[in-house]
Amino acid sequence: MKTLVIGASPNPERFSYKAVRLLKRYGHEVIPAGIRDGEIAGLPIIKGKPEVKDVHTVTLYVGPARQAEYYDYVLGLKPRRLIFNPGTENPEFMRKAEEHGIKTVVNCTLVMLNGGLF
Repeated sequence: MKTLVIGASPNPERFSYKAVRLLKRYGHEVIPAGIRDGEIAGLPIIKGKPEVKDVHTVTLYVGPARQAEYYDYVLGLKPRRLIFNPGTENPEFMRKAEEHGIKTVVNCTLVMLNGGLF
């Protein structure tokens, strides 16, 4: 299933970096998008808001204060699911997503993958 990671970082200490690696290890098609150049597990980090078709899941690693600039972008991708990782919870964005028929999940992508819940 195609997953877009928003807030991907080339820093191995960041959870977004770990999520991209784990998604790839579990066989998911993953697109890392972030604001810094770099790569994760051989995948280039795409800067900006890449046009991506057939996205199943968007997983957020961007805090609520910076999410408004992504509202229209994420809603326009029409993913089936939007994951709010710890620290990214945003009731306004959740409401908007649900109004567009997007399932919202407040959970940790890493825990979901390791627990078979992804």
